[in-house]
Amino acid sequence: MHFDQRTQAALRDVGLTTEEIRTASDAVADAVERDAEKLRSFFGGEGAVYSDMEMAHSATEIQEHKVEFIDLFTHGSDLRGYLRFDSWGVPVEGGRVLSDEKVELSLGPTVDARVRFARDPDLLR
Repeated sequence: MHFDQRTQAALRDVGLTTEEIRTASDAVADAVERDAEKLRSFFGGEGAVYSDMEMAHSATEIQEHKVEFIDLFTHGSDLRGYLRFDSWGVPVEGGRVLSDEKVELSLGPTVDARVRFARDPDLLR
């Protein structure tokens, strides 16, 4: 079960049984795994992806990236991994699917920000 002790206690306080809490925990883990699979599919496609990532040496608001790979793993409600572009990479510390055409990743050092990605740059404007 991935809920911390305080969350489990609060859920019990509102009347959920241990089995109901376990069922909810499993449902969250399943949802995270489904999102991870959708993110893998999004970044596994051919062609460029575009982002609203702030980059130090760029004068544009929208960046174009060639993705080499994304490696994601899940554990309970956590989604983590690594996103590798053509010449650099960054840890992934979370992510969510915004639509079939747009996703958001929480990127770790050196980006340290939430970044939206899309296959069509107009979806980020």
